[in-house]
Amino acid sequence: MASDFTARVLSIVRRIPPGRVATYGDVARRAGRPRAARAVGNIMRACGRPDVPCHRVIAAGGRLGGYGGRETMKRALLAAEGITVSGSRVRQLDRIRWS
Repeated sequence: MASDFTARVLSIVRRIPPGRVATYGDVARRAGRPRAARAVGNIMRACGRPDVPCHRVIAAGGRLGGYGGRETMKRALLAAEGITVSGSRVRQLDRIRWS
């Protein structure tokens, strides 16, 4: 059974609209545990649910993060939503960050 924190994280991530991103820390703060960015990353890595857009959750400073070891897939999914990725970073983070 998923913890309450996990359920809150998944609910928050489902609300990130296409073409926008949030950092692991952003999601942790919204879920009520501002110091739990790493836990959010672990939840995203293990998720694998098609109803949760895990690719929209990125690391601090615009870095893509691991995405379960499939950074190429994450880059492609973000690009399909119109998000510019250069190297391993999302560009114009201040414009596309979901708040």
